[in-house]
Amino acid sequence: MYYPICRARFGSWADFLLLHDGNAASVLSQYLVLMDSQRESAFATLEGLTDSQLWQRPAPKEWSIGEILDHNYLLFASMYPILQWLWKLSWYGRLRHNRPYKAEIEDLYRSPKFPHWVGFLWMPRYNTRKPVPRERLKMEMRALHTKTRRFYEDKDEAVPGNLYLYDPFFGWCNLIVTLRIGIYHDQLHYDDVLRQAREFNQ
Repeated sequence: MYYPICRARFGSWADFLLLHDGNAASVLSQYLVLMDSQRESAFATLEGLTDSQLWQRPAPKEWSIGEILDHNYLLFASMYPILQWLWKLSWYGRLRHNRPYKAEIEDLYRSPKFPHWVGFLWMPRYNTRKPVPRERLKMEMRALHTKTRRFYEDKDEAVPGNLYLYDPFFGWCNLIVTLRIGIYHDQLHYDDVLRQAREFNQ
């Protein structure tokens, strides 16, 4: 399917459309693949670590690998019911179907101005005093991402592209950009997981 109204930040439509097996993949499809692939890459870094290492904090005020992964889970878990609620207004997105919409946003998590202190809103359920096996963390994350994938899959992108929610830092974001923000957030903390795993394997 061709998406003529999407004005994403790409140099050309050739840059915007990812060709796979001769078919043009939508930007949502690309984001969902990225969501899954970066998660599995992070899980792969856990190979060889013990469960005690999973919950060992590198410093008193730093989260352990397990806490980081659970924090990522909680952010997506808080986002999912909002997506479901907003989709009740999908009729509004269909009315605006022919309007242009954004499909990309810069990674503001990497900005020195980003208020990372807001992470306390998604405090991990599990910690050094309440650890769980890594397989439980992996199972929960995969199940949540599967629900997210099912929500976005097979949707006409112009509809979620024209449904908006407001965030105090990111401003008004449509449901495509909201997914991209969640993926940026995941990768930010997957980088921390990789760093800590490397330190254990030295």
